[in-house]
Amino acid sequence: MTSTAQPPKSGARTAHPDHLGHVIFIAAAAAMGGFLFGYDSSVINGAVEAIRGRYDIGSAALAQVIAIALIGCAIGAATAGRIADRIGRIRCMQISAVLFTVSAVGSALPFALWDLAFWRIVGGFAIGMASVIGPAYIAEVAPPAYRGRLGSFQQAAIVIGIAISQLVNWGLLNAAGGDQRGKLMGLEAWQVMLGVMVIPAVLYGLLSFAIPESPRFLISVGKHERAREILKEVEGDKVNLDARVAEIEHAMSSEHKSTFKDLLGGSFFFKPIVWVGIGLSVFQQFVGINVAFYYSSTLWQSVGVDPTDSFFYSFTTSIINIVGTVIAMIFVDRIGRKPLALIGSVGMVIGLGLEAWAFSFDLVDGKLPAAQGWTALIAAHVFVLFFALSWGVVVWVFLGEMFPNRIRAAALGVAASAQWIANWAITASFPSLADWNLSATYVIYTVFAALSIPFVLKYVKETKGKALEEMG
Repeated sequence: MTSTAQPPKSGARTAHPDHLGHVIFIAAAAAMGGFLFGYDSSVINGAVEAIRGRYDIGSAALAQVIAIALIGCAIGAATAGRIADRIGRIRCMQISAVLFTVSAVGSALPFALWDLAFWRIVGGFAIGMASVIGPAYIAEVAPPAYRGRLGSFQQAAIVIGIAISQLVNWGLLNAAGGDQRGKLMGLEAWQVMLGVMVIPAVLYGLLSFAIPESPRFLISVGKHERAREILKEVEGDKVNLDARVAEIEHAMSSEHKSTFKDLLGGSFFFKPIVWVGIGLSVFQQFVGINVAFYYSSTLWQSVGVDPTDSFFYSFTTSIINIVGTVIAMIFVDRIGRKPLALIGSVGMVIGLGLEAWAFSFDLVDGKLPAAQGWTALIAAHVFVLFFALSWGVVVWVFLGEMFPNRIRAAALGVAASAQWIANWAITASFPSLADWNLSATYVIYTVFAALSIPFVLKYVKETKGKALEEMG
């Protein structure tokens, strides 16, 4: 039951900070977690074949080492919120930075395969924490008038992290003479690739000491004076600070803490709207997008592309990913979430279908025929572009908006967990599926992209322009 006593108006909705550059710095520093999320997720792309050769393992075992990080991701994402509520958002970021750093060092200096897998899990836990804490912190610190734009920093940081990891991998491979196991600084090239992440991880940790704690957390632990100082810093001195603190306290006291039980109902265990969220998450992963970021170098090498060129193509794919993400940010509020998702699905069907066709041809002298090779390369970029400008961004927007207030937090948690599980399924299965039949593997991804069209048309409702209170 919500209290009828409303706090006085603070003027926060139209507030503009006195120093917008400082607020942008705070959001960018928090988004470094997103950068590390993207970097750590895709840097393994440069080490896949070297790990296979170093430890003499088959595709199934290799896939588990690559995918095992996602177990850490799921645990980190599930526990980050509670950790942040207990010790604060900044401390949570610092823990994440330490875990990223330790994981980078451990991954660069493994003495056995199980050891490498362990450090992958540690890095995954840090990714999971960063995926939750970054957006939550930015939303709590950003002035309401700038929240959408500053919130987009997280997704932008993720795709930039992916691109930079591929650029670094390409540069290190060139330095090692095109050999992933070539010597660099006394180590094999792939070890240096994984170890370089120490640099942004340490930077993330240092930046966390330069930004303030979330006012919302400070108020929750009774530190009202410090909360007022930070609110003045980020929202400007024209805001009625006492009223602003009262607003936050009122909002926190009237919040319903959703639980798993709130999601139950309907004829298939969960409420229908929860199944729609799970469906969006699963389709986002089952089109095979993470194959493009975890295995693209291996994929191109398997059809005869030179290793150095394969790393370069992985980098260009990452640039296309950034371009698509920017397009989505521009149009998601203009043409709506649902039309963008449908446009993306059609584009992905075309791109994936062309890849499946190209990979169906036999290799000639270890390479795809020229026409099919170029078709596969262009189609891969088309696929990533259409994913990035639609499902890459739109699914997260939908999940943040589509659920009724009463179940939003719990439903979002279930949908996000489904996404990590689906991600793991695709990541763990690709090497074995590719060994079996690469073309058929891409046919499977094409089918899921095609099925996403009727799913969106029938079950997904447009959320553009609606208040969160209207969802039900």
